[in-house]
Amino acid sequence: MSLWRPPERIRHLPEGGHWPTAAEAHASRLFSPIAYGPLTLAQRTWIPAMVPWRASDDGSVTPRVIEWYERFALGRPGAIVLEATGIRDVPSGPLLRIGDDRFIAGLRKLVERIRVASGGQTRLFIQLIDFLPIRRRPDPARFICEFLVLTERHRQAFGAPGADDAEIRAWLNALPHAELARVLSPREFEALEFGARERVTDVELAHIAALPQSLPPLFAAAARRARLAGFDGTELHYAHAYTMASFLSPLNTRTDGYGGSAEHRLRLPLEVYRRVRAEVGSDFALGCRLLAEECIVGGGGLEDSTRFALAFAGAGMDFLSLSRGGKFEDAGQPKMGEAAYPYTGRSGYECMPSYYSDARGPFGRNVAPAQSLRQILRTQGFETPIVVSGGIHNFEQAESVLVDGAADIVGLARQALADPDWFAKVKAGRGTDVRLCRYTNYCEALDQRHREVTCELWDRERLDEPGIARSADGKRRLSAPR
Repeated sequence: MSLWRPPERIRHLPEGGHWPTAAEAHASRLFSPIAYGPLTLAQRTWIPAMVPWRASDDGSVTPRVIEWYERFALGRPGAIVLEATGIRDVPSGPLLRIGDDRFIAGLRKLVERIRVASGGQTRLFIQLIDFLPIRRRPDPARFICEFLVLTERHRQAFGAPGADDAEIRAWLNALPHAELARVLSPREFEALEFGARERVTDVELAHIAALPQSLPPLFAAAARRARLAGFDGTELHYAHAYTMASFLSPLNTRTDGYGGSAEHRLRLPLEVYRRVRAEVGSDFALGCRLLAEECIVGGGGLEDSTRFALAFAGAGMDFLSLSRGGKFEDAGQPKMGEAAYPYTGRSGYECMPSYYSDARGPFGRNVAPAQSLRQILRTQGFETPIVVSGGIHNFEQAESVLVDGAADIVGLARQALADPDWFAKVKAGRGTDVRLCRYTNYCEALDQRHREVTCELWDRERLDEPGIARSADGKRRLSAPR
């Protein structure tokens, strides 16, 4: 699957900059505590959710899932957000799920192991998601013969009222590509070229029309399980290509009171939050991840996200974690037999830019929007902590984000994967020992292929080390060496 690339191809290399001494780190804002309601962190560092593809096929915690999070916990960041975890009890491959009480025991064991690994210093949150079905790009002949529902549109285009279905399908199969694009509806042609994908606007489907009724109790039940498993809080995933982000998007044109105006697009996310809050109480940290900018044609920008942030803060959320992009609407065409991946278009690039970038570079592209949003929140009297991430890898970047008022907490995802000990090293005055992320997006390529995510900076090192877990092909170690 081809990836979108910026017109400019400027190579940007990460720089360590000035690493603090232990005394400087101790006096820094980055390594100072923060407390807001039930959200309490020993330091203002945060590992955002990443999907490592290590769960069992039924969505349960495995030893490799535990190893993945234990390795991050050894570096003692302020918080770790567990990967996007499905709230429905439906098959979704090796992705964690929390849609039934049977998942609680495994999640509780994971929480306990992280507590031990971090010496009780790291708070643990779980990210809750809902997603709508998406299918793989089909073989064209099979799509036309088996999956395409013939309508009057197709019959009229064929021009023979008495023709049977087999004749029409054979004719469609023989059409040149350009002519087929004219005969099929836009959604049918999209299903042929990209794979069928349900949208929140497909209200002719009963289960889509009923999302405002079905989702609040599903999220609430999942949050209840998270609390029982021992998590410190929950992050509602209202960003990227997931269902709740689609409700917030201007592309949501539902006419049932849950789409159209910004007020109506906010309605379900607020109803989900209130239902979850009623379920878990006020002493359980509850926030959301949302997009500062969607980065797609017709999508939401800073005006929308600021309105949403004010509404969420006013409703009582304990933190707001900002991301950007990562949408299906501009995703690249997948290969035959593969599903579309929402990080292949421009919006995906904005979410995870690589070291070949435009003049702005891949570092901190979300900081300026976060600063604007946070400033408006503060002028309106809200002290809700803002988490910002995206291309942050050295101490000077992280500290300036806080000192300049762009955010209250700094997230490091790819950099934490490159060196899970970043937090401990920098705090101890050993920043020169940090393994800097190169932003080649090697890890993202593994995610796209649904393979266990690792980092090219360490996954071939010390493969003979006793007891290490390896990838399915045996060529990569699955956790960073100490």
